[in-house]
Amino acid sequence: MAVVDIDRFRNLALVGHGGCGKTSLAEALLFKSGVTNRLGSVPQKSSILDFSDEEKEKQHSLDSALCHIAHKGNHLNIIDTPGTPSFCGPAIAALAAVECAVVVISASAGIQVNTRKMMDRAREFGLGVWIVINHLDAANVDLAGLVGQIQENFGTQCVPLNLPTNGSKGVVDCLANDSGAADFSDVGEAHTALIEAIVGADDEMMEKYLGGELSDDEAMSAAPGAVAQGELVPILFTDSLGDVGMTEFLDATASLCPSPVSGKQRSLVEGENEAPIEPTQSGSFLGQVFKITTDVKSNIKYLSIRVHSGKLTSDMSLKSVDATKGTRPGHVLRSQGGEHSEMESGVAGDIICLAKLDFAIGDTLYTEKGGKIAMPKLPEPMYSLALESKSRGDEDKISGTLRRFSDEDPCVISERGTGGELVLRGMGEQQLRTYLQRMSKQYKLEVETKPPRIPYRETVSAVAKDVEYTHKKQTGGAGQFARVIVNMLPAERGEGYEFLDKIFGGAIDQPFRPSVDKGIRAQMAEGVLAGYPVVDVKVELIDGKTHPVDSKDIAFQIAGRGVFKDAFMKAKPVILEPIVNIEVTVPADKVGDIQGDLASRRGRPSGQDMLPGNLAVIKAVVPLAELADYNSRLSSVTGGEGTYSMEFSHYETVPGNVKQQIIDAAKKAKEEHS
Repeated sequence: MAVVDIDRFRNLALVGHGGCGKTSLAEALLFKSGVTNRLGSVPQKSSILDFSDEEKEKQHSLDSALCHIAHKGNHLNIIDTPGTPSFCGPAIAALAAVECAVVVISASAGIQVNTRKMMDRAREFGLGVWIVINHLDAANVDLAGLVGQIQENFGTQCVPLNLPTNGSKGVVDCLANDSGAADFSDVGEAHTALIEAIVGADDEMMEKYLGGELSDDEAMSAAPGAVAQGELVPILFTDSLGDVGMTEFLDATASLCPSPVSGKQRSLVEGENEAPIEPTQSGSFLGQVFKITTDVKSNIKYLSIRVHSGKLTSDMSLKSVDATKGTRPGHVLRSQGGEHSEMESGVAGDIICLAKLDFAIGDTLYTEKGGKIAMPKLPEPMYSLALESKSRGDEDKISGTLRRFSDEDPCVISERGTGGELVLRGMGEQQLRTYLQRMSKQYKLEVETKPPRIPYRETVSAVAKDVEYTHKKQTGGAGQFARVIVNMLPAERGEGYEFLDKIFGGAIDQPFRPSVDKGIRAQMAEGVLAGYPVVDVKVELIDGKTHPVDSKDIAFQIAGRGVFKDAFMKAKPVILEPIVNIEVTVPADKVGDIQGDLASRRGRPSGQDMLPGNLAVIKAVVPLAELADYNSRLSSVTGGEGTYSMEFSHYETVPGNVKQQIIDAAKKAKEEHS
């Protein structure tokens, strides 16, 4: 393929709720443009983009997938993303690679939970947005009502670019035409609304428009900029299975989709310095990893990279901020679903693929000047399972496999939790069970699961002054001696631990003062009340005493531990619990039951929205400890029709009765293991 000028690239991510037809839309675009000679189908397991055996079996996307199309002299890179909220990680990461997010909405299902979330994330990241209403052939749809709901929820800048006509068998272009027949609404009104949205992004153009001096060509040339600025969110209508709106979608990528030059501009951050990246193919290479996948058959690791500046060839040396030395990229590849073809080079504006390299999602890659390019904000995974190997000797293999999953999905984390248990964290049970099934099927590794220990934290709520502790040990040989006096103060939430040396003179020899700090840190990791890590405290070392012979490092470490425990218990200790934001989508007639259940779990309501299809979204903040059995409870109350998602919010002090329960449980567990 010949090198494409940077302003000829169009990079789009198809996002939205599961089942809205993102994959079928991408398959229809591939077929319409002649890339494929037959229409790929998810139900028939012939999809180019849902190509893994797992996706074919489950019949929905589990990871993002790339494809590319040439149209009207432009090169389109399209990323199809998962729509299930549990698999939002690859979808959010895909936003890092594009200038335009295409939010796909099913005409029959309307605005759903992940529709809102991905719309908000795309806008927050500064991308241009399109809305595609798909499945026009669905029965009993209210398209006029849906457009009204879109404008009510996402703003009046959401304007139809085309409208269905001839009983949804075709669409009429409202930008090119100021009159015509449509199944609903008015082509002329949509035309005027489009022009006004476009000129609203430019004061000078607005003056020309109001003066009647603006030509259609001038308005058209400014359209991509209006989309990039969020002044215009075009609504397109499609029936991906019936070949309705496909040509119009492709044509719109040429006229209304921001290019790497006119769309969101990235910056390179080095320390406190931030410099805009010039989107040019003549500069030094800068790119960012946004997707990692491992081929099951060959076990080859593939990295998908958006190139933001310069050109990359196989003989260059790639670096990242965290890498100590450069790496040769090897063959530069382009992805078409699960297939890869070799390219001569990767240039700014394009999306490329490299194999067998050890970088991570979010890494900024460069050849000359380093730094970091921002990624979209990812939610904190809060659904957890504790894992235990069914077979002795598999622990290392299991940990290695989980690390691979974490490499590929930025919303999956494996770690050692409280008490050293192996914990897998993610966005929901469906996601984690999918990965555990994959581990069993592909790697023959079996685990047992149970709820993990809640990651409580301990801290203090008052000041303890002049707390003294003396460590003295006399044996037959050399003794140990250390005396320390400290003040303990609560820190602001999230500040962490601070050790302040406020000794004047030589009450404690200088070499032993860090030993006190070391002992305190060790005790903080073990906890005091119930064995949970201590956070957000300040300790002032104000006095003490050293023995000329018996004082040594270990003595002051032990004294540091002891004085910390004593001061902690005198400073009104409390236990902190993680609080999560939860969104529960349920049939409207179950709202009362769900609200009552959340209240019984110490939940506090934070909002409620009504959705099409007689559904409601209930928002609340709830202690994580109260949600261990929530999946089964929600399924029971709603007959399997309810879904939920949660994200970490903050830590709060637990009530006194709950605090004592936690302490008693920790004491009992300690006695059982002693």
